[in-house]
Amino acid sequence: MSIIAKINQEQMKKDAGKFNVGDSVRVHTIVKEGDKERVQIFSGIVIAKKGTLLNSTFTVRRISYGEGDERVFPVHSPRIAKVEVETPGTARRAKLNYLRNRKGKSAMAVREKSAGAATAAA
Repeated sequence: MSIIAKINQEQMKKDAGKFNVGDSVRVHTIVKEGDKERVQIFSGIVIAKKGTLLNSTFTVRRISYGEGDERVFPVHSPRIAKVEVETPGTARRAKLNYLRNRKGKSAMAVREKSAGAATAAA
């Protein structure tokens, strides 16, 4: 194994969250302010995932005070404490960029994953 591959393996998280595009998630980020650290939560819908291994990122979009707000998070960042899935959703495409043009409730409209579909897949 090359040196670069070993370094990449060491820096990858073992418990990276299992989530998909269309899921509503809460991303717990560690914020440093001076000598203090606190956890800040960013909740929204995953609209994109890209990259592989250590370079993988995901984009989360939320509506805050009527404005769309997006953040791109590296999956294996040490600044991400955890990613928890609030409600799993189904998406028929890999990138949900069409949500950017929508306003109000329709901007957050993603079909929730039904219990029947989950048991049929298993």
